[in-house]
Amino acid sequence: MEIQPKTPSTKGPAEMFTGDVWFDVIAKGEEPSRMRVNTVRFAPCARTAWHCHAVGQTLHVTDGRGLIQARGGEIIEIRPGDTIYTPPGEWHWHGAAPRDFMVHLAMWEGPGEGQGPESEWGDLVTDEEYHAH
Repeated sequence: MEIQPKTPSTKGPAEMFTGDVWFDVIAKGEEPSRMRVNTVRFAPCARTAWHCHAVGQTLHVTDGRGLIQARGGEIIEIRPGDTIYTPPGEWHWHGAAPRDFMVHLAMWEGPGEGQGPESEWGDLVTDEEYHAH
């Protein structure tokens, strides 16, 4: 057994996030494990860019109110206790509601050594897309 030291919080890069987003790495998926877990904190209106994961992603909301949308789907409000699964290859975005902070655990797996990227990032979610609900 090994207690892992806490790593510093990291600001989400502007090419992947709109607004103020910070994350803390809980598990970084060092081989043989491929499991990645981050705590992600979104300020009101902050959100990810459109993205998808090679092996899918599970989110678990721990605080606040948020929004999530799969490409072509409706924007759905998410709250503490909600667990959301996005299957492999499904383009989606998620973030805080307009007037609330939101915190979630993001859990996903890497596809394995030499099997391609774990995530693919697309365009930032526009204000028009975000406010379409």
